[in-house]
Amino acid sequence: MTPALAPLSDQELAELTDKVIAALKTVYDPEIPVDIFELGLIYKIDVTDGRDLIIDMTLTAPGCPVAGEMPNMVKSALRTIEGIGEITVNMTFDPPWDPSRMSEEARLELNMF
Repeated sequence: MTPALAPLSDQELAELTDKVIAALKTVYDPEIPVDIFELGLIYKIDVTDGRDLIIDMTLTAPGCPVAGEMPNMVKSALRTIEGIGEITVNMTFDPPWDPSRMSEEARLELNMF
């Protein structure tokens, strides 16, 4: 049995969150040359005291051809972070994604003003 981990300090949580975001920025929507974080496809990132990650995300469209692959792509990217536990990726379409969720960086990349 693994010993229980101490709760994350605010600094540890901030550092882990930065690492999670950096990992998510390595995953791209195959049809759009912008990463899923800047596209606004990540709705929520939860980190438990046990260092498990729970990600709520969506796709640009429910019929996206990579719908089945995207959760595994996200998990693979997150597994590169040392010291994390279980990874759960929940797909949701509520609320539906729309371009207003994109960051300014994504809008610049796609020339959408």
